[in-house]
Amino acid sequence: MGGESTFRLDGETALITGGGTGLGFGMAQAMAAAGARVVLVGRRRPELERAAAAIGVAASWVARDIAELERAGALVGEAEASAGAPVSILVNNAGIHLKKPAAETTPAEFQSVLTTHVCAAQALTAAVLPGMLDRGYGNILFTASMTSFMGVPLIIAYSAAKSAYVGMVRSLAVEVSGRGVRVNAIAPGWIDSPMLRQALEQDEARRNKILGRTPMARFGEPADVGNAAVFLCSPAAKFITGVVLPVDGGASIGF
Repeated sequence: MGGESTFRLDGETALITGGGTGLGFGMAQAMAAAGARVVLVGRRRPELERAAAAIGVAASWVARDIAELERAGALVGEAEASAGAPVSILVNNAGIHLKKPAAETTPAEFQSVLTTHVCAAQALTAAVLPGMLDRGYGNILFTASMTSFMGVPLIIAYSAAKSAYVGMVRSLAVEVSGRGVRVNAIAPGWIDSPMLRQALEQDEARRNKILGRTPMARFGEPADVGNAAVFLCSPAAKFITGVVLPVDGGASIGF
């Protein structure tokens, strides 16, 4: 296989958690444009409906809370029924944020962040893996973070969750890659979005700090993350597994 087809996802079915908004939606758009069927998973039905309508006939959706760990298998079953095909790509993208001093972060709050990011990702991975291993083919992709590499204050739970993804990727890749299932992660830098614009609107100093440590001196776009996701799950990356790919304009290595 070569040429443009090497970078396509024709015949793939991608389950994308948190697929209705933000980076998840950006990845869903890019994967659908590359030929994949995408199933968007999230808690809010109106957002999923809008996102699926924007993508078109290649998209369907399942409204579920991935923190209901015991229902992971049922969720995958619903996704496969809606797509009419087995899940060949799982994107563990959904998460929640908590900005709070470490001394004020309660055990329940810490556990809630870990449940959504780490435990739900593990449960969904365990649900899709048997089918992927039986077929001898599949891709599992995690959305990591700059906090997987660097210390950022006031987000100890989020940092713990995103750092855990690095270990999960490496362990899973070593365990299943020999049987045809590749496991990778993307670590987005600061990507332009309504949430980022709102966060920086009244904080020029923080905006300047971010751009000052980003060698490319600008924010990324959701499509930058989407295109990286397509690449990592495409035949073009068939000898790549166990990596955490920064898509950050150089922020993780900038000074």
